[in-house]
Amino acid sequence: MFLRILDRLEEILIATLIAAATLLIFVAVVQRYAVGVSWLYPLVYHIDLTWAQELCIYMFVWMAKFGAAYGVRTGIHVGVDVVVNMLEPPGRKKIILFGLLCGALFTAIVGTMGAKFVIELYPTGQVSPDMEMPRWIVFLCVPLGSYLMCFRFLQVAWHFWQTGELPHHDPGHVEGVVESPAAARDLRAEELASTPPRT
Repeated sequence: MFLRILDRLEEILIATLIAAATLLIFVAVVQRYAVGVSWLYPLVYHIDLTWAQELCIYMFVWMAKFGAAYGVRTGIHVGVDVVVNMLEPPGRKKIILFGLLCGALFTAIVGTMGAKFVIELYPTGQVSPDMEMPRWIVFLCVPLGSYLMCFRFLQVAWHFWQTGELPHHDPGHVEGVVESPAAARDLRAEELASTPPRT
């Protein structure tokens, strides 16, 4: 239950941040264009969106930190596993577990360093240049995102240790869309028919 709630919150946060940043960039571009149009100038010249670029940067940084954790959970990160796949299954399992635990250790270290930085930054009262938002809030994404990514590495390692399976991303599948077995068979038949035979 906890993991489902965490998964959903992670997805909602990432989707909300990217949608809000995209919308804000669109509004800022339209406003800049409208200032150059003589009949729109009186309507928009007083709108101050100088803070929009800074906020978008912060939203994209937060999205990237939490998106990296999402990538670990869903298996969408790029990996070079040519040598690992050449190993025998027992050796392969040990190397994969070692890699996952190294990822967890690294992100735990980054999270701890980020938390220390945020704790030291908090009492200084520093604010961002345009929005005058406390800078510790901006940098809070480093420990939060890193600790979440560490948790995801441990979660994947535990699942792999129990089942021997890693999460993998299927670019042909859309989460939440139910595929009919007949459509899947037809698509597979089309793929096989269009693939030239190997010689």
